[in-house]
Amino acid sequence: MSLDQIKKQKKGKKRNRLIFRSAILIVLLGAVIFALVSNLQADNKVYSIGDKAPDFQLQQINKNSELETVQLSDLEGKGVMLNFWATWCKPCEAEMPYMQELYPEYKEKGVEIVAVSLDSTELVVDRFIDKYDLTFPIPYDKSGEVRDLYKVGPIPSTFFINPDGEIEEMVSGALSLERLEGYLQDIQPD
Repeated sequence: MSLDQIKKQKKGKKRNRLIFRSAILIVLLGAVIFALVSNLQADNKVYSIGDKAPDFQLQQINKNSELETVQLSDLEGKGVMLNFWATWCKPCEAEMPYMQELYPEYKEKGVEIVAVSLDSTELVVDRFIDKYDLTFPIPYDKSGEVRDLYKVGPIPSTFFINPDGEIEEMVSGALSLERLEGYLQDIQPD
């Protein structure tokens, strides 16, 4: 093989590498642009205290509750404690007895406790409900739609909504009995 042939072969390999690298760069650039456009178009509103709580409707799984479906707008005029939880979450489990303890008293005062389950199956939630004899509404967010709507990160996460449908307080993490009762007092109708 002559020197000219070796040079041509090297140039051909360099050109092929350049084409390959350019193609990869174009694909990566396209992916970055797609991600940026998708994020700009998504509803990225993070709710704050004083904002109107977004409406939702979910099927109820707690047979002990009066409600078949839970729609937030149907509860307007009442205070609402909107809790996001799962059975595998130990802090969530720790606050459930407090919620049940306070529920009958605050329901009479016009406050509804709604605990949205983020579990993967209804069966584990049914067992949990029976274990703690829970009577407040427990809707099931199977698709994660309401979790995404409220931009819930770590659980438990709780939104305290006043009778006008506005977010009065947001709490990440488990609540003690005293803190929970204080927040419930703040959202009860006059």
